[in-house]
Amino acid sequence: MAQRLATEYVKTCLTLTEAEMIQFIQLFNGEDVFIEAKTVEGGNREIVLRDGSGEKVVLAFERKAARYVCEGSCRVSDPLLANLIRKAVSRFKGDAIVNRIYPAFTMKYVYKRGSVVQISEIVSGKHKLVYEYKDTVQQFEQLFRKQHVERQITEVYTRIDELLDERNRMHNSSGTHNVDEQLARLAHKLFELEA
Repeated sequence: MAQRLATEYVKTCLTLTEAEMIQFIQLFNGEDVFIEAKTVEGGNREIVLRDGSGEKVVLAFERKAARYVCEGSCRVSDPLLANLIRKAVSRFKGDAIVNRIYPAFTMKYVYKRGSVVQISEIVSGKHKLVYEYKDTVQQFEQLFRKQHVERQITEVYTRIDELLDERNRMHNSSGTHNVDEQLARLAHKLFELEA
């Protein structure tokens, strides 16, 4: 297995409540990581993570209303520290683009709301899609709606055919006027459904 050189967290965004900030700090406690949490100007928070080798990652959280927002990037060489940040992004439903850098290639992971939605392999600047999340529930809902509309269209066509047959059987103009009004309404409904 290839040895990972570093992990880059690009365009990382975490939004935490006060309670989640405490959980975030606790996530790193008890691990072989030194954590220092500081409150800085304006109620903002600065979380400094250091591994055993002295590598340091600074995560700046800006206070916005009742939440702490961290937007930024960092590069981590220590696998434990990289894994803990990955767990934080996942647990706290963060968004991120993560590049896991190996000697001959890079694996790019895209996180949305804490879940991996896309994985790509990058070799010599060329991207190859390895995985992409497909929201099958949403796809089924769209298919159901489409089929429901198609059923309605079929029902309208059937009713139009019935009215045309009825109109052809009529001999007086007063009855055909009523049928023509119904046909006009159905034609308009058909136009709406097919749009």
